[in-house]
Amino acid sequence: PLAVATSVEELEQKSLEGTIVLLRGDVAREQLMPKNSRFYNPDEHKRIIAALEAARPLAIVAATARNPELAGALYPCPLIEDGDFDIPSVYMTEDEGARLARHAGNTVSLDMTAQRLPSSGCNVVARAGGGPRRLVVCAHIDSKGGTPGALDNAAGVVTLMLLAELLTGYDGRLGVELVAMNGEDYYASCGEIVYLERNRDSLTDIVLAINMDALGQRGGKVAYSYYGCPDALSARVRGVLAAWPQLLEGEQWYQSDHMVFAMSGCPAMAITSQHLATIGSTISHTERDVPDLVDASLLAATAGALHSLLLDLNSMTADSPQGGPQ
Repeated sequence: PLAVATSVEELEQKSLEGTIVLLRGDVAREQLMPKNSRFYNPDEHKRIIAALEAARPLAIVAATARNPELAGALYPCPLIEDGDFDIPSVYMTEDEGARLARHAGNTVSLDMTAQRLPSSGCNVVARAGGGPRRLVVCAHIDSKGGTPGALDNAAGVVTLMLLAELLTGYDGRLGVELVAMNGEDYYASCGEIVYLERNRDSLTDIVLAINMDALGQRGGKVAYSYYGCPDALSARVRGVLAAWPQLLEGEQWYQSDHMVFAMSGCPAMAITSQHLATIGSTISHTERDVPDLVDASLLAATAGALHSLLLDLNSMTADSPQGGPQ
């Protein structure tokens, strides 16, 4: 039998065991965070997940709303994208959900082909320089299925590789760590968690963590923003980047790997595209994220700017009796 629920209260009150439940309306208005998410997991999401697990439907059909903050431009988007959640689920548009809801109480069938595939991955980390104090520059190497992922986030990875080439022969007192982070677009954030665990005793050595995500969109500039940076450090960075007309200071945003560092108490920066909101609402996580959208000259300029920044911060390290920028 098909049951319908539009709120978490209905999930908690209705008898749903043995049904296929259609979720629509308020309960399906935004993609739910994975049940074991360590970085962001609002109580409302946890309540919905707990109610579904207690109700024990056979399967879930979600009629989802547009949700660029959590799901990018993909529509319809999966309500539940979580390998730790055991109830099978599929998704459809709100209009299709309205049509299906008219059959509430009738017997329906759902065919889906899905499997769990255990897998392994790695974060690729390159290091140079001599001291324990270090600048970390990262870009996530994963993407969603069904998208070329040019802006999100091949552009960031290419810029990381360009910076690595510029750092050939670098041997300054300020260390530099380039991290190809694996997990930003994955439900479990495995790469981020592994990185934090392996660096738990050295996070305080990070002078600045810079995350590159969705940068280089053609027709705009590269935007940077600060998170938990001391005023003196922000001013120093701003002074160096002012020499690069391709870059400008932009608005803060909180959905990528720079927040992994900021939430751990590390000064952090995000580097992205000037018109990030447009990318999030119309391009990211879709088949429209193609290489033609990327201006390669912006990636080259960003790598050059970060190289200049590292050299500047290294000069501060050499002059500082504490061994690093303060």
